[in-house]
Amino acid sequence: MPGRPAPPRCWPSCSSWWSWRSGTSRPASRQRRTVTRPRPDAPSDGPGGPTLLLLAGEASGDHHGAYLARALRDRIPGARLVGMGGERMAAEGVDLLAGLDDLAVMGFAEVAARLPYFLRLERRVRALLDTGTVDLVVPIDYPGFNLRIAAAAHERGIPVVYYIAPQVWAWKAHRTARLAQTADRVAVILPFEADLFRAEGGDARYVGHPLLDDTGSPPDRATFAREAGVDPAREILAIFPGSRSQELRRHLDPFLEAADRLARARPGIQPVVARAQGLPVPLPENLPSGTRLTAVTDGRGLLAHARGALVKSGTTTLEAALAGVPFVVAYRTHPLTWRIARRVVRVEHVALANLVAGERVVPELLQGEVTGPGLADALLPLLEDGPERTAALAGLAGVRARLGKPGAAGRVALLVEEVLLERGIPLRGRGGASAGAGRRSLPAARDLPSDG
Repeated sequence: MPGRPAPPRCWPSCSSWWSWRSGTSRPASRQRRTVTRPRPDAPSDGPGGPTLLLLAGEASGDHHGAYLARALRDRIPGARLVGMGGERMAAEGVDLLAGLDDLAVMGFAEVAARLPYFLRLERRVRALLDTGTVDLVVPIDYPGFNLRIAAAAHERGIPVVYYIAPQVWAWKAHRTARLAQTADRVAVILPFEADLFRAEGGDARYVGHPLLDDTGSPPDRATFAREAGVDPAREILAIFPGSRSQELRRHLDPFLEAADRLARARPGIQPVVARAQGLPVPLPENLPSGTRLTAVTDGRGLLAHARGALVKSGTTTLEAALAGVPFVVAYRTHPLTWRIARRVVRVEHVALANLVAGERVVPELLQGEVTGPGLADALLPLLEDGPERTAALAGLAGVRARLGKPGAAGRVALLVEEVLLERGIPLRGRGGASAGAGRRSLPAARDLPSDG
């Protein structure tokens, strides 16, 4: 299509592959469904504000959703926040209807095994939208599920602010247009994405990357070393094999083999594995070389003091870039998922750092390339003082500069307020479940489908 911006040549770090199903539940030509909603001038039973539905389906979405929930409570104090997410969102006052344990699934084949659960959950969320108790929906990444819910909300006349636009431009370009038409605002977190959605008629705003909102300082090296049980005087090799059980099964063994080879090639380096909260990582006490192995949950502190890193493709690749740590990206998935992905993905890079840079600043290994020897050979030059490390550090510094300033969550909260006002939905005193009069209460978490 003449005049349409070309997507960057990069592979999406997609967090969900449920999008092999059809994009929306009905053709766009069919008439919107009508939902009974209170008039903006309707009387209120109390001081409550609008009900906002926040939908996150993975650990990174829960993290960013928690920052957004805090920003929304600051900007719209009377808002009721409900949705899907994890402990961080719950701690920020979001009334969770479904948790991450059931939602965090990747891959076509893996999702197919859980399809009945997702279908039941989708029906329940659609039913929630039909009650008229939700004033605005904020999907947070998680494209397979959230693209469909965004379309369902749009059909019902419920406004949508899509935060962290899924990288549909990289694997299903027609969905870029669909999301542009479905969402009242698309809050993008990569600098080039706004033009892609605007070219399709969408109202897209670059809000900055939410990782920049993590403004707290990591522990100093001595403190981190004490807590991790490592020697502060020796180099640290950071290992990020993933935050889901299926990711660990596919990445941990080759990562540990690579760590063992690197320990032999660079004596004294200390491999430290980052593990997600609540997810046990089956680690040997020592590698075959005799090198001691340890694990921590403080991934940010680990990156702050690492010489280099092995990273499973995902958000952590950008975290490593922001920390200025040279790394190698790896990604393995189910063979069926890989075969399908090779057909539908139109781009060639994996790492978000390479995506933002517009070029390959760190090595990427995919599927059969993810072996211990391959990973070690790719990372070793980045650990040594030389031209490869110097070039990688310069490229990562450029990535940081391109991402701009902190404040993504606050900018998204402002977009939410803007859309509510455009739609005539009061910020206080009416709307949402708190308005009471003539409106059904939100279903409890127990009423949502279980995995049984």
